[in-house]
Amino acid sequence: DSEKEFDRTVDYIKQTLAALKDLDNNSSRFAVVEGTIGQIRRTPLGVVLCMGPYNYPLNETFATLIPALLMGNTVAFKPPQYGTLLFTPLMEAFRSAFPKGVINTVHAPGAVVVPRMLASGKVNVLALIGSSKVADHLKKQHPKSHRLRAILGLDAKNAAIVLPDADIELTVKECLLGTLSFNGQRCTALKMLIVHETIADLFLRRFTEELANLKVGMPWEKGVTITPLPGLHRTAYMTDAIEDARAKGARVVNEGGGAFAMTLFYPAVVYPVREGMKLYREEQFGPIIPVMPFTNVEDALEYVVTSDHGQQVSVFGSDPAQIGALVDPLVNQVCRVNINCQCQRGPDVFPFAGRKDSAEGTLSVTDALRSFSIRSMVAAKQTEASENLLDAIVVEHKSKFINTRFIF
Repeated sequence: DSEKEFDRTVDYIKQTLAALKDLDNNSSRFAVVEGTIGQIRRTPLGVVLCMGPYNYPLNETFATLIPALLMGNTVAFKPPQYGTLLFTPLMEAFRSAFPKGVINTVHAPGAVVVPRMLASGKVNVLALIGSSKVADHLKKQHPKSHRLRAILGLDAKNAAIVLPDADIELTVKECLLGTLSFNGQRCTALKMLIVHETIADLFLRRFTEELANLKVGMPWEKGVTITPLPGLHRTAYMTDAIEDARAKGARVVNEGGGAFAMTLFYPAVVYPVREGMKLYREEQFGPIIPVMPFTNVEDALEYVVTSDHGQQVSVFGSDPAQIGALVDPLVNQVCRVNINCQCQRGPDVFPFAGRKDSAEGTLSVTDALRSFSIRSMVAAKQTEASENLLDAIVVEHKSKFINTRFIF
């Protein structure tokens, strides 16, 4: 995962640079409308407070930091609690690549320093990958919240709807990856499996068989899939969620599920999950796989419709009529519907967004550049004097904004 994250981040930077060139080149011209000459470009918003998560500290942080910098903003960067050492070699790169004051790193407890930074009123953009609860709290700290733009990647409770005609082997493979990649500690992870009752037993049997083949160990060991969680508070939450489900009629169906030693927690498949259990609505953000049976497809759809989250959903099946009928309402509830594959982010040129409590703003390559900038323009009456003046500014390179240069 770490190696893939590094390579993907490099690709993301290259794609963002290419998108910036296209954006700037499309603005390197004048428009004449109703007797007015105008040139429109995107300009920076000001100071961006950038806060990345611990799960993918490089990629998720750079998904906001890089476009913010490229659009001309200055950045106050608060590294995550876990994964901070990753940024040590990058500090020297930042120092050598940017003028003093462009990137400013804050090493301190977020709960202490971030509210104070926002309360100063000097932050123009809050870029946060985290929880909606934290985002709501932080936004309220700004003295003029209407002046604070927020680009937020937040909670998700992505569901997989497994229809009775789904290819079981394909579905199990994708759901295993979707629920347990990086221990399920991804906002894009599948966090609820909604399986038709006629195939629930078969699905559970094959899913638990494949789960049993996953290797448990330390991240640096070859072939390991299940690794320790970031802290004891996470194993405590997982244990509590399982006990809550058991007390309300569910069971752990895989051998050894829920066993743990300190922060190493073995995945637990919990079935049947029903409304009223913590796992029904809460985002577990870890290696628990809640499975819920359904009889009518309307019940599965209702789960997504009534959810507070709206990032993605996966649909597994083979009937074009059934898939098509599900897609139409689902795209009005989430921002990405995945057909016969797990929920995921990428390719990065595709939009990454969410509805409800799952996001604010869009973080594709091009959308991120727009999110961290605003359209500004220079205008003049269409007169000979104005044309001569603007022409002189362009020809003599007197302005960085008023120019028609093309970036190759």
